[in-house]
Amino acid sequence: MSATGLEVFDKTLHTTNTWLKEIMEALGTDRHVAWHVLGSVLRALRDRIPVELTAHLSAELPLLVRGLYYDRWRPAAAPERYRSLDEFLDILAVDLSSTRPVEPRNAAVAVFTVLTRHIPEGQIQKVRHALPEDIRVLWPETAPSGDKTRVEMEIDETRLSREA
Repeated sequence: MSATGLEVFDKTLHTTNTWLKEIMEALGTDRHVAWHVLGSVLRALRDRIPVELTAHLSAELPLLVRGLYYDRWRPAAAPERYRSLDEFLDILAVDLSSTRPVEPRNAAVAVFTVLTRHIPEGQIQKVRHALPEDIRVLWPETAPSGDKTRVEMEIDETRLSREA
């Protein structure tokens, strides 16, 4: 039996909750912060890639996440021209400043990893290659299997050092 009465809503709720759970596990945070992180990273990504690619990526997102992705979009201003990783992380830091502290680098890695796990590889490669090389280093080339990637281990180490 459908929880909402519409299969499309049930599917997007399930998929969105799966993505949020993966972000929560990667960052050691709650659902509210994970939602904020997902939106911040997706919008920073959206604003950096060409408009046509923005539309293609959105088609792969769950319906709820697609709304988050397009929130506050100004297509006439896209794509932004920043080139460095520091500029990208600064944009994330500003957007993430309204929630509990999250390291922008870890936020980006967590969301990029979720996208890599759930979006077709061809689409991910197009998006990755539209980014400056500096930013691309945060994005895993392939979806991690059961083993943690180097970056996921770095996130764990950062979390452990904060807890100590």
